[in-house]
Amino acid sequence: MKRALLVTFLVLLADQALKVWVKTHFFLGEYVPMFGEGGTKAYLQFVENDGMAFGLRFGGNMGKLLLTLFRIVAVTVIGVILLRLVRQKREAWLITSLSLIFAGALGNIIDSAFYGLIFDKGTVFNSATGSTMGYQGLAEFGTPGYSSFLHGSVVDMFYFPLWEGRFPQWLPIWGGQHFEFFRPVFNIADAAISVGVAMMIFMRRNPHHDAPPSATERPLQEDINTAIQADQLRQDAGTTERDP
Repeated sequence: MKRALLVTFLVLLADQALKVWVKTHFFLGEYVPMFGEGGTKAYLQFVENDGMAFGLRFGGNMGKLLLTLFRIVAVTVIGVILLRLVRQKREAWLITSLSLIFAGALGNIIDSAFYGLIFDKGTVFNSATGSTMGYQGLAEFGTPGYSSFLHGSVVDMFYFPLWEGRFPQWLPIWGGQHFEFFRPVFNIADAAISVGVAMMIFMRRNPHHDAPPSATERPLQEDINTAIQADQLRQDAGTTERDP
């Protein structure tokens, strides 16, 4: 239980602290290099996602509400499974990976549920025009908020365009167009979910890692231990007989 609580707490603390700092210190769309000008292509860029992942959305405001409710149900199910695994004292890697997924999902739910209530500015979906509307200036804590409960936007900030350039002119359709490899902007919660899923995939392919011996392995191990102990006793007995 301590492991699950610690992982969840640390992820939520880092995720929410960075989101609040970025939202209150960056203009919407503003970005700064993380390692100085001319360094590795890594930026802090303030964007807001008022729909699904990668800026996708469906069904307008009602779709946003249904999506947030679905996330709440999903994180509740994950929490119940995590609690059951903790009580069963399952493998440390399994507890850690599921805790990362749980914390990441919960971190984004906090944005959707409460940011519209506690911040005075935010990105919203205009159902009349069918488009997303940004805002000007720095956001601050204040009431009334920019949106209602469960209609807030998720704050993203990590932008790593690892490789960018232009497609060659001779290439059909995309010739001459600018491209960026790994364009999505994400946050700590998204990263925690990705790491948790990757851990599950990798560890399941290596089932002997951090796993107790199976029922078929225990008798063999016990026989080996018994043989070692018997051999040690024989050696001790021989040494005693040779002593003057």
